Amino acid sequence: MRKHYDTLEIGHISLDYNIDYLDNQIIEVGGAVIYSSAAAYAGGYKVGVVTKLAPQDKDRLNCFLIDKDDVFYIPSKESTSIRNKYHTADKERRTCTCIGQGDSFSIQDIPDVDVDVYHFAGLIYGDFDGDLMIELSKRGKIAVDVQALLRHANRETGEMYFEDWADKKRVLPYIDYLKTDTAEAEILTGQTDRVVAAQLLREWGAKEVVITNSAEVLAFDGNEMYTCPIKARNLSGRSGRGDTTFAAYITQRQSHSMADSLLWATATVSTKMEAPGPYKGKRADIEAYIKEFYSDDCIKKIKY
Repeated sequence: MRKHYDTLEIGHISLDYNIDYLDNQIIEVGGAVIYSSAAAYAGGYKVGVVTKLAPQDKDRLNCFLIDKDDVFYIPSKESTSIRNKYHTADKERRTCTCIGQGDSFSIQDIPDVDVDVYHFAGLIYGDFDGDLMIELSKRGKIAVDVQALLRHANRETGEMYFEDWADKKRVLPYIDYLKTDTAEAEILTGQTDRVVAAQLLREWGAKEVVITNSAEVLAFDGNEMYTCPIKARNLSGRSGRGDTTFAAYITQRQSHSMADSLLWATATVSTKMEAPGPYKGKRADIEAYIKEFYSDDCIKKIKY
């Protein structure tokens, strides 16, 4: 029987060296595909992952919470590894250094399965390109976190830096769901006002835009714009915030309204941020969190 996935995550697992503002270091396996797949799986959705690792690092695959049969592993010459030095207690400012980067993904790496949404959950520029997104748009919907299209690594020093996505106006019309944070939205559009940035990204072709920050999440589909607050009571699980939000949003969005999906995503990331690592709860836990912490008027409709 041919496999079907609500979402297929494409991206690298990363061995992360996370150093807080007090110089305490935690070494953990992370990466957008770890956090994204966990969030989608917690919502009760069928999730697949395509990832690449050097053969000696295959033990990292054990960090996935989804079924092992749904992880499509491809050998790579090198594995991705990143050092994150946080400069503030809220972890909003950090310096990133690339220690290693896995091989790029190509159309030959994508399994022959049925997929509703292809989720590009990369880490560093070069993980994949716009041509792969365009090709897969012929098979299903496309969801893209722009981090891996803006975050570059200096090949000599490993220093990571951000620059605009040169291919954006060619590829954006093929993207159904585009996720940025406020800083990334400014890099893409030159606009500090995220409402204006969301409008521009929609005008350039993205069908639905999600913009995150530390306080709330914004969603815009060209007709309506909403925000919903993040209500996490602590930041011990700050890593993977955007990945969790976006994965929860795009999976819920396939059968729910934009406003309902936004609420689901912010509640999922809020409860996830209260504990380190990928989210390990179930759908009932998210529903309980909404009931306890989210009122009927928490979703705000934004005039633009």
